[in-house]
Amino acid sequence: MGTQTKIRAIVTGVTGMVGEGVLYECLQHPLVEAVLVINRKPCGVSHPKLKEIIHKDFFDITPIQDQLKGYNACFFCLGVSSVGMKEPEYYRMTYTLTLHFADVLVKQSPEVTFCYVSGTGTDSTEKGRSMWARVKGKTENDLMKLPFKKVYAFRPGFMQPTPGMKNTNKYYKYIAWLYPLLRRLGMASTLKELGLAMINTVNNGPAHPILEVKDIIALAKKE
Repeated sequence: MGTQTKIRAIVTGVTGMVGEGVLYECLQHPLVEAVLVINRKPCGVSHPKLKEIIHKDFFDITPIQDQLKGYNACFFCLGVSSVGMKEPEYYRMTYTLTLHFADVLVKQSPEVTFCYVSGTGTDSTEKGRSMWARVKGKTENDLMKLPFKKVYAFRPGFMQPTPGMKNTNKYYKYIAWLYPLLRRLGMASTLKELGLAMINTVNNGPAHPILEVKDIIALAKKE
């Protein structure tokens, strides 16, 4: 590991299940030397590697832009479910918010490897019937046009939560029995694998920018 680049990562969405799990892996990983989390409310985690910025408005992060300098990774885990949402609001919360954050960040830290949590079934053509898949597809496509060092779209399916995390979605305990079956079908990974795969993009990221479940599992194993 000595010849590999040390990682200074920004992580968003750590008060949610995915972000919390990714943050946990970053704090444990020997290559990650510093982590900045940006939240609307305190995440309740204390660690020597960790710095936290509380910022209420993710639609305008220019007030904190100077604090985004000097990082080489961003693990963007902030997102909302499309359930019950009309397209304009989902578009605003998914596309508009993410692209604003990325636009500001790339001006401060162009050397960033930007990892975006999308989802299995995302529509890269932006023309399919599924509203959320179209919006996610446009978000992926436009992120990849930005002049970051690298951009990856992660498309996890079902994720087995990391034990001991406090933000695990409540319904997971009712569907946990599905995990072994979905794993065999190539439709599931662990949240730990997602976190490790993101970390590994910085030094060992693949050439292809879209990472499906099988790619996430494989990348998590890279040293």
